[in-house]
Amino acid sequence: MVVLTHSHQINRKQCILVNESTTLRCHAEANFAGKYRQWAKKHSFESMLPGDIKARKEKAEQAQQTINSHLTECKLAERVIPYSDKLFKRAAIEWLVATDQPIQALDHPKFQDMIDVASWATNGVKIPNRRATRAEIM
Repeated sequence: MVVLTHSHQINRKQCILVNESTTLRCHAEANFAGKYRQWAKKHSFESMLPGDIKARKEKAEQAQQTINSHLTECKLAERVIPYSDKLFKRAAIEWLVATDQPIQALDHPKFQDMIDVASWATNGVKIPNRRATRAEIM
């Protein structure tokens, strides 16, 4: 920091020179904001005055807040995996092995009916638990 004194003036005004752009921008905003904004507009330059930067940030935050009100959060459990023959084949084989079903179970008409009914679903299938199934049968 350099301190200069104007010796040729009667009041001996002290002047401090600083090489920080933020301080210079504050000075420019305080003393030359109108001229600076005119120059910036004329030269298609985005104003870097602290007040203008703050206003742009607030405007961007406002825009973000209006977007957030229209968004809804989608939980991972609700996400439906898109169907593919490869995925169904893998799931059917895993089901056969895990439940110790005979391979012919896939050819059973009731199994195929169940798969056809499930294929009509647009948002996944809710499979009843053991208690609900027992209550339905009894």
